[in-house]
Amino acid sequence: MNVIFVEPCFPANQREFVRGLHAAGATVIGIGERPRDWLDPQLSSWLFDYVQIGSVVNERQLEEAVRNVQSRLWVDRLEATVEAHVEAAANVRERCGIPGVSARTAYLCRDKPAMKEVLRAAGVPCALSTGASSAEEVRDFVDEVGLPVILKPRAAAGAAGTWKARTNEELKVAISESGVDRGAPTAVEEFIEGHEGFLDTITVNGQIAYEFITHYYPNVLEAMRTRWISPQMVATNRVDAEGYSEVKAMAQKVIDVLGIPTAATHMEWFIGPKGLKFSEIGCRPPGVCQWDVYNAGNDIDLYRDWAMAVCHGRTVQRPSRRFACGMIALRADRDGRVTHVEGLDEIGKRYHNDIVAANIPSPGAPAGSVEGGYMAGAWMRVRHPDYDHLRHILNDIGETVQVCAS
Repeated sequence: MNVIFVEPCFPANQREFVRGLHAAGATVIGIGERPRDWLDPQLSSWLFDYVQIGSVVNERQLEEAVRNVQSRLWVDRLEATVEAHVEAAANVRERCGIPGVSARTAYLCRDKPAMKEVLRAAGVPCALSTGASSAEEVRDFVDEVGLPVILKPRAAAGAAGTWKARTNEELKVAISESGVDRGAPTAVEEFIEGHEGFLDTITVNGQIAYEFITHYYPNVLEAMRTRWISPQMVATNRVDAEGYSEVKAMAQKVIDVLGIPTAATHMEWFIGPKGLKFSEIGCRPPGVCQWDVYNAGNDIDLYRDWAMAVCHGRTVQRPSRRFACGMIALRADRDGRVTHVEGLDEIGKRYHNDIVAANIPSPGAPAGSVEGGYMAGAWMRVRHPDYDHLRHILNDIGETVQVCAS
């Protein structure tokens, strides 16, 4: 099977998808923005060919590159795993007659107001929302729904460019900083109080083959705004517990309604006083190397089994659920350069059998900003058979390890 993979070398973990495709027996053609000589020998060895273009989200350039490949060999699949690349890839895929996620599905998985409108019509519980491109439209929505509300780009991922407005003054700031008063396409949503988590899948022919459930501590918006917090994302190994039945059923319904065929998915949700609420879904794997967390907890290679699903329409492994596994971000006490890290020896003595990966910047390295996300600075990935004990370990690490910067 011949598979075009969009952007094999950035971000760094993109190479893992190429490795998986190569291991699944695919002939892999990469299309990316970096010069070919930037690819290291191992990544190059997994690629049959590589085509550099100026921008992989420039559909004209991407289509020209795909058609050039098609002029030389049959192309069975065109795959993209980065949120910003998914819609361009789907549009080109459709124009070039390559099977896979449709342009409509990719659009609905990118445009949050359109996504929620379709899902609400199908009976999926979502926050009230609308699309806006003026301050007046935002205020009309607030008059109807009330404060607080969330403003974010219609097609953003994670908490990037997201504002929470609890008061009229905060709403005024959010309208200005989001650019909606200058016509920036913006999603405006009712704020949902409650605990936040996500459910990730590999879906084959519309049916969930793999599912993993992860909890945020605290919710993303707070984690991405508060320096002193060492935020955690913890994947449970109790996926079969009865309490998860509702969110698992919701995931399958969302996949059905949006028409997601064979793909990785990443669905965020809230549960609180208003019950379980869908937040958003991406037709792609989760970010921040979360598949590495699932691999560490379940004795599997998700990259290879995703490739098996893409190339052969089936998966061949089963998650062991031996461990709950999570990661904790360890923020520096300020922006700048790392001077030293306290508490590492202590934590190493206590939990060396549980820590499966870590990134601890050396003195002089950039400290990483809070806005940079969960893996911008120091972090640890930890696993344990008991979910509650894992939470205890992660809390202890967060309270003990101090990254100091100047």
